[in-house]
Amino acid sequence: MLSRLEAKKPSLCYSEPLTTEKVRATLSVLKGILTSCYGPSGRLKQLHNGMGGAVCTTSQSAVLLRNLSVTHPILKILTTSVQNHVSCFSDCGLFTAILCCNLIENVQKTDLTVTTTIKLNTHLLNFCTNYLRSEVCGCRIPVDFSNTPILLCLVRSILTSKPACMLTRKEIDHISVLILRAFLLTIPENTEDPIILGKSIIVPLKGQRVTDSTVLPGVLIEVSEVQLMKILLVRKSSPLKVVLFSTSLSGDFSDPGEGNVVVSDGVFLENAVLDQLINLGRQLVSDRVELVLCQKVIHPSLKQFLTTHQVIAIDRVGVMLMEPLSKVTGAQPIGSLGSISPGSYGSVKDWCSAKFGCKHFFHLIPNEATVSSLLLCNRSDTAWDELKLTCQTALHVLQLIIKEPWVLLGGGCTETHLAAYIRHKTYEEPGSILQDDGCTQAELQLIAEAFCSALESLAGSLEHDGGEILIDMKYGHFWSIQAGPSSVVNWTDLLSRCGCGVYSSQEELGWSFLRSTCHPFVPQTCLPHESWEVSPQSAHSLTLDCLTAKLSGLQVAVETANLILDLAYVIEDKS
Repeated sequence: MLSRLEAKKPSLCYSEPLTTEKVRATLSVLKGILTSCYGPSGRLKQLHNGMGGAVCTTSQSAVLLRNLSVTHPILKILTTSVQNHVSCFSDCGLFTAILCCNLIENVQKTDLTVTTTIKLNTHLLNFCTNYLRSEVCGCRIPVDFSNTPILLCLVRSILTSKPACMLTRKEIDHISVLILRAFLLTIPENTEDPIILGKSIIVPLKGQRVTDSTVLPGVLIEVSEVQLMKILLVRKSSPLKVVLFSTSLSGDFSDPGEGNVVVSDGVFLENAVLDQLINLGRQLVSDRVELVLCQKVIHPSLKQFLTTHQVIAIDRVGVMLMEPLSKVTGAQPIGSLGSISPGSYGSVKDWCSAKFGCKHFFHLIPNEATVSSLLLCNRSDTAWDELKLTCQTALHVLQLIIKEPWVLLGGGCTETHLAAYIRHKTYEEPGSILQDDGCTQAELQLIAEAFCSALESLAGSLEHDGGEILIDMKYGHFWSIQAGPSSVVNWTDLLSRCGCGVYSSQEELGWSFLRSTCHPFVPQTCLPHESWEVSPQSAHSLTLDCLTAKLSGLQVAVETANLILDLAYVIEDKS
């Protein structure tokens, strides 16, 4: 039966896409979804398709954007930019997306030309970046790796901002310590320039208490109880000589494709391959190998041969463990059945058996602990998946801190402080922002107000319960008051600490509602760097963000907004 052929439909072409009500409404819906997820009290989203399948519960941008079905080209540009940022930096995805939406929405109200808007947005971006990296920055804190409370503050801030992990305060404290310990184990003792970090493996153990989670140096390989009993019978002295195979040792033939396998008359292929495997085993025994690890399957006859000669053989370790095993043992993965070079062998300090919950593990203890295993527990599959992604984010952020050892104050304080600083410079020292490129001071003030409003709206997104939001007129920090009727005029009686937790309301501070009209003021810098020697007890009150991830998010948000604002036509092929 011939299929009916249809002529190709003409492409749809429409100009100035942002002026259409449909596009604006769609962008507003996306912004509403993202905004409602932002921060520690953000609302969770449940994603599933109408045809059934797995249900995903999250508030993280990486999961949210991956599962959202976005069709409009402008939304695809925005979501793809944010996803690219998250793939490189892991953190600040919602910050980037919401700020981008705010900028597009605010700039459209200024009625300035696109060229002028893009120029001034770029100037403001450069100004913000330079300020946040400068010594005079009022919300940047240096990180000293001998001062673990600051690092714990950062990790704890990441965990607290992911409510779908379903963690109590005690559990957050426990996991924060484990993440930091797992990360520190990946730093080599003999540091070189550049530092080559090890790897932290997350081992799943679902259905257990979160506080049962632990960190061990080396690699945990899950094995069956029967297999572990056999291994325990082959107790070896330490250290162990190790060989690592990435190829299959099952004796199966690879697919020749369209080619042919030529076999001599009287030769049985299966027997020939098995003989080759046994010869390989003889070479391993002759070279005094004591531990054989295989990514895929080991033939039962070869496994029996190795066991008979007191060689421990473990197969099906999986591709995800190959790199960590190579780091732990120093062995080079072998991808063929040919002769093995002596340089391919490695060694480990020792091994032991371990049992966690109902699972049994073969624990490889390395000579130098640059690989760690984070045994991660949570009560349900959904909460565990969210916690795993959060732990990966925290570990990645700690790696970024090594390259650029600075953090920013979180909890909305950096955004409100930065907005206050931009307003002051715009009105008092416009030459510090404005360049000789044809833009006027009046145009700068319009775009700066849109930019500052976007930052303040982003900070305001942290409040989800109808509370009031204020900024202080001294530091420009973010303050939130719980919703509820109150006739108290003195804000100090209602406020406790600012969003980042640095300042108390007991200081002599003036107050202003967020986004209200107030005279520009110079926000003072934060405490001197010497005062950041915080104790573990005070770490609970501080909220911090990664400087590197936030600066990248700021740049991606502004550049993506500029790109979308500059779109003159959208051409869609519907057929």
